[in-house]
Amino acid sequence: MAAPETARGALAGELDPARTAVGLVFALNGFLFASWVSRIPELRDTFDLSNGALGLLLLLIAAGSVGALPTTGAAIGRWGTVRVLRAGVVVAAAGLAAAALGLGSSLVLTGAGLLAYGVGMGVWDVAMNVEGAEVERHLGRTIMPRFHAAFSLGTVAGALLGAASIALGVPGWAHLLSAVALAAGVALARAGAFLPVVEVGTEDRRPAAAAWLEPRTLLVGVMVLALALTEGTANDWLAVALVDGHDVSHATGVAGFGVFVAAMTATRFVGTSLLDRFGRPAVLWTTMAVAGLGVALIVLGSGAVVVVGIVLWGAGASLGFPVGMSAAADDPVRAAARVSVVSTIGYAAFLAGPPLLGFVADEVGTLRALLVVAVLLVPAALVVPATRPERVEG
Repeated sequence: MAAPETARGALAGELDPARTAVGLVFALNGFLFASWVSRIPELRDTFDLSNGALGLLLLLIAAGSVGALPTTGAAIGRWGTVRVLRAGVVVAAAGLAAAALGLGSSLVLTGAGLLAYGVGMGVWDVAMNVEGAEVERHLGRTIMPRFHAAFSLGTVAGALLGAASIALGVPGWAHLLSAVALAAGVALARAGAFLPVVEVGTEDRRPAAAAWLEPRTLLVGVMVLALALTEGTANDWLAVALVDGHDVSHATGVAGFGVFVAAMTATRFVGTSLLDRFGRPAVLWTTMAVAGLGVALIVLGSGAVVVVGIVLWGAGASLGFPVGMSAAADDPVRAAARVSVVSTIGYAAFLAGPPLLGFVADEVGTLRALLVVAVLLVPAALVVPATRPERVEG
């Protein structure tokens, strides 16, 4: 993890601004996503969608992301993180703006917008994680979970603003267009402070696609897949499950999602020191157990017990994705390609998760369908050892 002193010294004047810029870009990504999530119950009710139909509509976001992710690593290698991230921001903003304009009037426009939004968010996600890994490498210590904590802070802000907008009767299109203008404008401006992604060991000329043949990279991807599903299920279904299963208002359901992301945020800040002290596998196994317990409490409990369950689920789901990104980027030479592969596999959770949970919810109810998450954590624990830091020579 330690960065060469010469490289660290050469970038001393750029490192702090880059770290701030990366954290802000992560936060804006989360803010925009949570702003959309806060309007999912409204989307279902406006178009009178079943849970299964809603799941298929949400699938468009993941489909767009998964379609864009495999080529993003190669694009970063050619054009750099700044240009690629800005392209992703523009596409994401245009897509969500279209979805916002279609909300309440055109299901086709909303669906097309969500597909484009997914493409942009996928590109944005890989670029900011590659840049985050570069900053982490130059700092010489674990910091990736804190960047993802910034993402979570953004989702807290987006969820709270969404809940307030709903309570005040602000139309969905007006709320979302405002969020898009703010997030896109700031992200485009701040990306200019990014560090250049330094290619160390330029003798490695393997194509980006070669990362798909690396066993460790694939195992890390499988781990991220399971924990992305653990996190993503809450993003898509927690508010709806609270409304359906515990008979709360839409605003209260969205506030429950805010509690989830608040717990995730706090754990990501604490997680950096825990990871450095106890190592990746021990911390991940612990958080998996905590997440499974939290889901069970939400489904089986009531009142304050449900709130405790939401907190535990948020804490347990907090570290899987950032640790997976760090593990994929252990070797800076292959960081962009490997992060692209792991992100693609992880986003398959967002591709399969919404329809899977939706169809299960149609059979057993939205609340009980959440138990699928706890079940899938068991096999995921078997591949956690792949996240142990990779030794990089030179």
